[in-house]
Amino acid sequence: MASELKQFIGLIVFGNIENLILAAQGVSACVNPVGLAILSFCAVLCWLLIGTLGTRVAIKYARYINFIGGLAIFILGIQAMVESIPGMMAFFP
Repeated sequence: MASELKQFIGLIVFGNIENLILAAQGVSACVNPVGLAILSFCAVLCWLLIGTLGTRVAIKYARYINFIGGLAIFILGIQAMVESIPGMMAFFP
């Protein structure tokens, strides 16, 4: 089973990066950090349940899952950078 899960290591690593990006977006949007933490914890718990129950089915589609997950992380990263440009421009008169 461990060798089958190796395919998802990249998704786990970049998923953590995605969490950092989402946290940065929450801070830049002045979201209540406690509410954001609670919602993030609920999302992680849901993904844990989905992942635990759906791993056997998902193994067949590991390549597609990795691609879609990586694409989502890439798009969120680009979105975070684009949205931060106006704030960065405030530092340059």
